[in-house]
Amino acid sequence: MIPTTLRITLCIAVICYFIVILHYLKNKMLELKYTLIWLVAGLVMGIMVFVPELLRWFIHLLGIEDNMNGLFILCFAFVILILMTMTSIASRTTMKMRSIIQEMGMLEKRVRELEEEKKEP
Repeated sequence: MIPTTLRITLCIAVICYFIVILHYLKNKMLELKYTLIWLVAGLVMGIMVFVPELLRWFIHLLGIEDNMNGLFILCFAFVILILMTMTSIASRTTMKMRSIIQEMGMLEKRVRELEEEKKEP
């Protein structure tokens, strides 16, 4: 069982977490597709805080004896999942930037060629 003071603190932390995420979304500091990842993370945290029996059931399903160790492992796994998602997004963005830079270089070369053709006659 989670002590009452810890449970209240975690509830306040989850509420503050959602406020920060929604603030970022409102001020366009995060795009919606990235905000969804963080909202899902907050939803999972909220479920685990408000329904600790579900957390205990899941931890024992995994074969972990201590609830705190299980909570730590789940948090660590969730952070790894978020990091993998963000790395994937960053990689895709890098590939798109590389493609755009290459296209821009080809267009610039074509413009120079057209300008030289115009000067020649």
